[in-house]
Amino acid sequence: MRVLVTGGAGFIGSHVVDHLHSAGHEPLIFDRVSPAANGAAPLPHVLGDVLDTMALRRAAHRCDAVIHLAAVADVTVAVSNPMDTYRTNVTGTHSMLKATAAAGVGTVIYASTVWVYGDVNGRGSVDEDSPLPPVQEIYTATKLAGEVCCVEQGGALGLAPVILRLGIPYGPRARPAGAVPRFVAAALSGQPISIAGDGFQSRPFVYVEDVASGIVAALVSDATGRAYNLCPDNVSVSIRELADVVRREVAPVPVTHVKGRPADLRGGPISAARAARELGWSATTPLSDGVRRYVRWVIETAGTPTAAHADRIGGSAANV
Repeated sequence: MRVLVTGGAGFIGSHVVDHLHSAGHEPLIFDRVSPAANGAAPLPHVLGDVLDTMALRRAAHRCDAVIHLAAVADVTVAVSNPMDTYRTNVTGTHSMLKATAAAGVGTVIYASTVWVYGDVNGRGSVDEDSPLPPVQEIYTATKLAGEVCCVEQGGALGLAPVILRLGIPYGPRARPAGAVPRFVAAALSGQPISIAGDGFQSRPFVYVEDVASGIVAALVSDATGRAYNLCPDNVSVSIRELADVVRREVAPVPVTHVKGRPADLRGGPISAARAARELGWSATTPLSDGVRRYVRWVIETAGTPTAAHADRIGGSAANV
């Protein structure tokens, strides 16, 4: 299967490309930057922006499927550049759907986020059919708007995109802004791990290779027009627990607390039973193992990073 992967040079996208190769598929990366070759032959790619519908259409020509990962995914960037975030995450999804339909591609996978469930703490487990609360910040608002695009515009174009609500990914190649990279950077540098608030806010952390395998599982399944949670089933880890894991796996550095953020989400359990039942997928990497693998990758590829003293975890959206 020939698969166009928008955002394929990014954190999640690069792992999806790896899994596609391993499964015998032919990925084509569409991104604004060239993918890292990692010492191997250059990966097939097209340089372009998701706002360029014609470039997307040309790239999608003769493809069997599109995996749409291209997005502004750093909440700090999203908050500081809301219009750019809207254009990339919402208008870019419109553009992708138009290009996909025009190119005659029948299979579309859209990467959303579990943050659409908002603050589920105290409400029990939620699943794909749970009512969604009002959105509190721009990143999640644009990802949810992308879901609406897939349902409404996709339906009008004869498409039935699969929507994947991803847990909080971590692992090799992660952006430095994420909770795991920041905590690990601090511990490797012998600096305190700084937590915003009491640290009881929780997150469904999921190892990035598990995420990639789930995306490929959705690609080759019979699923159409369905939403799936790709996260540990009803397992949510507090920021304080994450700090403890990093301290055990890296170094027993001190933990400090700073003032919490007013809009910080407390989190809660999210069901991934539908993905297990219909896609045959589940998150299999325990947090301690995933952190250990990430630390090994950091040391092998970049040496010991330096964490800025001001780094802290705000506890919202894509960063954590």
